[in-house]
Amino acid sequence: MAASGNIAVIDIGKTNAKMVLVGGDDLDEIAVQSRPNTVVAGPPYPHFNVDGLWDFIELNLAEFHAAHGVAAISITAHGASGALLDGNGGLAAPILDYEHAGPDDLAHEYDAIRPGFAETGSPRLPAGLNLGAQLHWQFTTMPGLFDRTRWIVTYPQYWAFRLTGIAANEVTSLGCHTDLWDPHLARFSSMVERLGWRKKFAPIRRAGEILGPILPGIARRTGLSAATPVCCGIHDSNASLLPYVLANDEPFSVISTGTWVIIMTVDGAEVSLDPLRDTLINVSASGNKVPSARFMGGREFERLMQGRSQVQSAADITAVLGKGAMLWPSVEPSSGPFPGRPARWSCDPATLSDGERAVVASFYLAMMTRVCLQLTGSRGRLFVEGAMASNRAYMQLLSAATGQSVTGSAGTGTSRGAALLASAKSRPGPSQPEQQPGQGSAALTAYAQEWESGLS
Repeated sequence: MAASGNIAVIDIGKTNAKMVLVGGDDLDEIAVQSRPNTVVAGPPYPHFNVDGLWDFIELNLAEFHAAHGVAAISITAHGASGALLDGNGGLAAPILDYEHAGPDDLAHEYDAIRPGFAETGSPRLPAGLNLGAQLHWQFTTMPGLFDRTRWIVTYPQYWAFRLTGIAANEVTSLGCHTDLWDPHLARFSSMVERLGWRKKFAPIRRAGEILGPILPGIARRTGLSAATPVCCGIHDSNASLLPYVLANDEPFSVISTGTWVIIMTVDGAEVSLDPLRDTLINVSASGNKVPSARFMGGREFERLMQGRSQVQSAADITAVLGKGAMLWPSVEPSSGPFPGRPARWSCDPATLSDGERAVVASFYLAMMTRVCLQLTGSRGRLFVEGAMASNRAYMQLLSAATGQSVTGSAGTGTSRGAALLASAKSRPGPSQPEQQPGQGSAALTAYAQEWESGLS
């Protein structure tokens, strides 16, 4: 479908939820509203406040339509989540917060039944970061839940179901370190078949497929046309990737930055992915395998800054380079390419100004990104989406460390990528000038080399 009007995008991130109105012809963002994606403590376990999110969605659909008009709706949401729908279309159980450690209680049992990395490209992750581990824990610890479950749907498709009443699944979310999908054969994993879960999964539809129009009640409450079409939806990192897949014939990598920094490499060098370093195979909207790596960069940056000012100047960058102030991994050791390794400073961080601390934190994220690019065989251009694209220190060191051209797009890349599902536009343009290979001072290159030497 190619929308001739504005597209309302539901963008559910782990930390924040957004509603974004995007122009269907130019993919420019017309309006953005956000709210925290809060977690309800329980019972029966920590779970997402979907009713609060739904009120937020309907309110902004109404306001967007009244002010600008809404011609179509698209959806993107974080991975590692899914919904269990009962026969009446409600939730058979709350949607588990994937950071809840409950599934770890059955880790031994789950490890005995999960497929290997060679089959799924899905590393073993803690808590509920493998959706398969969530389902196993829920079905095991909640008697009768499996029987009460009519459909299992991935998270973007849960919101599509709320909008249309049509249950579906989609490969970018199924292929996101779930243990549920075999990306080599483009089918459900052997575990899904072996445990008898396959009959519970709603049919698979394409990300850009129109599931149907909005439900009549939603049309009445929001003022939208009852014929407003709703796209099936897409995993958020893959939404960032989509415009570049469509627009580039040469090798490239997309770096999606938010709570997670996700590195996705297309047509890179041949590499053997290491599941112990948080590498994995993602699945693009077209069903192709995408070698990927990740770390919780946004979360780490917040922890490092501890509420301090994040403003950094050229003088701060110069001062950090002069001091050789460095931070080595890992600030968040439960994920990323250096699991379990404690963070280490080259200096007392208390001696740094807020601006200098922001630079060191940014340099740390740039070098962690560099490591992930190496792990995925990156070559060619780099496209940085999200918050770090407007971070001068991050962008400069990333360019110097990799020798690859870097383009930044500081807008809501996931939202624009999701809007592309309903638009004829091929890709959004970058909002920042390109950093040419090796651009920056020799001091930046020397800093990157010293950081890498300090890893050992």
